[in-house]
Amino acid sequence: MKFLHYIILDNSVKSYLIVAGIIAFVFLLKRIISRLLLDVILTIINQTWKIDKQKFKQLVVKPMSWFLVILVSVITLDKLNYPAQWDITVYGIHLQSLINAIGTSAIIISFFRFLIKMVDFIALMLSSGVNASGKSEYQMIRFFGDFLKIVIAFIGFLAVIHWGFKKPIGPLLTGLSIVGAALALAAKESLENLIASFIILFDKPFFVGDLLKINNITGTVERIGMRSTRIRTVDKTLVTIPNKQMVDGMVDNLSMRTQWRGEMKLEFAMDTNANQLEQLIHFIHQELKSRQDQIERYSTFLQTLDKNGFMLWIEYHTEPADFSGFSQLRHDLIKIFREKINELKLPMQSTSAEVRISKKEGEVSF
Repeated sequence: MKFLHYIILDNSVKSYLIVAGIIAFVFLLKRIISRLLLDVILTIINQTWKIDKQKFKQLVVKPMSWFLVILVSVITLDKLNYPAQWDITVYGIHLQSLINAIGTSAIIISFFRFLIKMVDFIALMLSSGVNASGKSEYQMIRFFGDFLKIVIAFIGFLAVIHWGFKKPIGPLLTGLSIVGAALALAAKESLENLIASFIILFDKPFFVGDLLKINNITGTVERIGMRSTRIRTVDKTLVTIPNKQMVDGMVDNLSMRTQWRGEMKLEFAMDTNANQLEQLIHFIHQELKSRQDQIERYSTFLQTLDKNGFMLWIEYHTEPADFSGFSQLRHDLIKIFREKINELKLPMQSTSAEVRISKKEGEVSF
C-alpha cells in the first residue's frame, strides 16, 4: 500500500485519511452523544420542569455537539504539516496566521453560541416553573435573559479579537469607551428606550399577555424588549412601540379591570302608567337579582323627570369575565327587558345601552 505514503502538500495520504476518519467519526458520534445527553438530561430535568424535547435539543444538544465537532476538527487539522507551497501573504497577513485565526475563532464562536443557547434554556426552565399569576417573574426572566445574551456576545467578540487574531483588547476597550460616549450622545433615543425598559421591568405597569390601549392602538403585549414593546392588535397586525413612548404615554391596561360595568337608559313618556312602571322596575330588580352568579351588584332608579317624560337608569357590575361573555349577558338583558316593556305596553320614547370598564384608576369607555 505504497499510495498511503504518497506525499501531497507536505502530508502523506495516510495522514489525510486519519484526519478525515477522526472528523467523520466525531461527526457521526455527535448524533449518538446528542441522543444520550437528550435522554439523560431530560430524565433529570422533567422531574422538576416539563421541557419540550425538540426545544431542548435545539437549545442545548445541537450547539454543544457542533462545538465538539468544530473543536476536534480544528485540533485534528492542526496536526497536519503546513504546506510550503502555501507560504504566501495576503494583504500583509501570512496565510498560515489567517487560517489559525479562522480556526481559533470558529472554536470561540461555537462555544459562545453554546453559552447563549444555555441562557435560553435556563430561561425556558425558569419560566416553565412560573405559575399563571407570575407575570412579573416571567417578564424579568425574559428581560435579563436578553440582557445576559448581549453581554455574552460582547465577551465572545472580545475573545475572538484577543485569542483569534492575537490583538490586545486594552486599546480596543479604551477606543470603545470613547466611541461609546459619542454614540450615547448621538443615540440619545436608544439610550432613553433602554432606561425605559428598566422602568417597565421594575414599575410593572403591564406584563406580557396584557390587553393595552395606547395612542389609539388596542392589542395584546407579545414581547417586552430592551428597546421596544411588541403589541398584537385586534386586527392581528404587529405594532412595535418604543419603550420611551410606553413610559411617557398614557397606557390603559384593560387586563387590570376589576369589573365590567353596564348601563341602560330607558325613556318613557309623561303619560306612562305609574303602576306599570313600578311593575317594570320590580321585574328588573328580580331579573338582576336572579343572576348573582354573573352580576355582583346592581341598581335601578328613576333618574330624571321633566316635561319630556321619565328616564329609568339601570346599572350593573359583573365579574371580570371576557368581553364576549359580558356582551352575551348584555344581549340577554336587553332582550328580556324589551319583551317585558312590550308586555306591559309601556310608551317608551328611546333607549340606549352602554358598557364601561370599572377600574381602580377610574372608568373608561369601551
